[in-house]
Amino acid sequence: MKGNSYFSRKLHSLLGIIPLGGFIVVHGLTNYQAFERGPEGFEQGVHLINSLPLIPLLEIFGIYLPLLFHGIYGLYVAYQSNSNTGRFQYGRNWAFTAQRVTGVMTFVFVFWHVYQTRMQIYLGNITHEELGSTMNHIASNPVYFVLYVIGVLAAVFHFSNGLWAFLISWGITIGPKAQRISSYICMGVFVILSALFILSLIAFSGDEFKEAASAALAFTNIG
Repeated sequence: MKGNSYFSRKLHSLLGIIPLGGFIVVHGLTNYQAFERGPEGFEQGVHLINSLPLIPLLEIFGIYLPLLFHGIYGLYVAYQSNSNTGRFQYGRNWAFTAQRVTGVMTFVFVFWHVYQTRMQIYLGNITHEELGSTMNHIASNPVYFVLYVIGVLAAVFHFSNGLWAFLISWGITIGPKAQRISSYICMGVFVILSALFILSLIAFSGDEFKEAASAALAFTNIG
């Protein structure tokens, strides 16, 4: 039983970085095109990803199944874990608790976001080209905007702090100095990815995407 638990924890840790961590980074860079290059740049980024060969299989086996295992097993770990923040008031114990709290938040947020975007494509309600307009409708809603910022920060913290723990548990950073340096690197990852996503949300709520959404709606009504 202990062997199975060890294997499950290792797999849970690995999937959180590969492929899910890679997905977060790619997602952040793609969304940032909305801020850097506007609606056309974002649409080109979306088109580039969706032009990859075997994209449905990549999504199923590279994102959805790993996400389900990582999320469900993570909820189990969070339920089984005891927080030490009441006994030991120092940073890593707070990070331990925050990792589990943000894990639950991220699990809920990601499925909500997938339902609002990717699932709507699968259902035929929107096209890939209309994702920018969809994000404009979401980001223009003040309540959704705040919830998205909270969800993004939770997801990025969970990944960044999980990366720090991954490096230790897999024997990559050994010793206090290596772990201290990796903590600075992971903190930088958190700041950079958070900035990418938040700037993207600001762009999605801006006039460029609002005009693009209005133009798309007018075109649909004419059709």
